[in-house]
Amino acid sequence: MSILIPLQLVFLLISFPVQENIYQKKREAMVQQQIIARGIKDKAVLWAMRSVPRHKFIPASQVANAYTDSPLPIGYGQTISQPYIVAYMTEVHKPTPQMKILEVGTGSGYQAAVLAEIVKRVYTIEIVPEHGELAAKRLKSLGYNNVQVKVGDGYMGWQEHAPYDAIIVTAGAESVPPPLLEQLKEGGRMVIPVGSANRTQSLKVIEKKNGKAVTRNLMPVIFVPFTREKQK
Repeated sequence: MSILIPLQLVFLLISFPVQENIYQKKREAMVQQQIIARGIKDKAVLWAMRSVPRHKFIPASQVANAYTDSPLPIGYGQTISQPYIVAYMTEVHKPTPQMKILEVGTGSGYQAAVLAEIVKRVYTIEIVPEHGELAAKRLKSLGYNNVQVKVGDGYMGWQEHAPYDAIIVTAGAESVPPPLLEQLKEGGRMVIPVGSANRTQSLKVIEKKNGKAVTRNLMPVIFVPFTREKQK
């Protein structure tokens, strides 16, 4: 018995793998030209950058630019970071499969997905409800079951799951939030851009040694401002 398949369905079945193959080639070019060429060497980080479908973490209007060498707007005054910056901030942590990481500034969920490809558990906080809720659905639909999203004020961290092996902050803060340093495990690292809003900031790595913060400047960057809840 023959079964007739609608022509539209045949087209979708053919076009889907072709389109995904195109995106895979774009990701490989991104990794080679934007990331490896700039000195990123960690094999786990490179594998994660090759694996996460960046085009699924941005608005439909920006999909054509998904693998370009630049940040992209995602709405509500927020951006998805430049691919190289995502890879660089991830590599600085020296991620391993046993790690538990806190991210402040979920955005679209892309950085969380990259981390989730490598580490055991990712806890991520987003202050914009629309971004947090969409990111949670997106990450779940893509199979990232080791990521938990919370909508709230990232300045206070997420005490419930502390201490963390590493903390990554994806918004420019005027100063390092003390609660985040408190929730960082002894020997752990925090990567955070520090400086005035809408100006060049300093990307810093802070290591916790004997309970104290040892800070090192990495590079100048420009991130969207660290947003807090209005104090009652």
